[in-house]
Amino acid sequence: MTDTVSLTSAPAAVRILGIDPGSQRTGVGIVDVDARGRITHVHHQALAVSTGGADFPERLKRIFEGLCAIMDEYAPAETSVERVFMARNADSALKLGQARGAAICAAVVRGMIVHEYSPSEVKQAVVGSGRADKTQVQHMVAAMLGLKGPLQADAADALAMAITHAHTRASTARVGIPRAAWRRRR
Repeated sequence: MTDTVSLTSAPAAVRILGIDPGSQRTGVGIVDVDARGRITHVHHQALAVSTGGADFPERLKRIFEGLCAIMDEYAPAETSVERVFMARNADSALKLGQARGAAICAAVVRGMIVHEYSPSEVKQAVVGSGRADKTQVQHMVAAMLGLKGPLQADAADALAMAITHAHTRASTARVGIPRAAWRRRR
């Protein structure tokens, strides 16, 4: 008796959660990517965390709990989050960093590794230019995923984050070089 291995069975799709953290709204985007690299839209939304006059600690709790609930419902295998950039306003940068921390904690509590991408890496992956504006990102995300109608900016950024990770993981697999080695030394 011989064991046979099916060469036609492709691995199941990988579900990727993209998060665009914010202290007012946190964007959430979920896509599936199959073995051939085809990306399919699963879910997107913006978590409105500042409603009802919530103080800042309450907003962080809403980010954490909202993302945990989404992860429980959609069961993503991988997570990508926007890397913090330098803002002109120090207070805004600190709040963004704390919102990002709440998002990262939600993923880590669920046992996921968090992949981080800068805004310019996301724009480059989705639009082809690291200097693209938000409307270009929204348009390309909608076109790539076949979405109709207007796409809320934070949700579009989160979907772009998930798409970027899908492209990066596929490139890493093809090339066989870890992503960390891609970065230019400054």
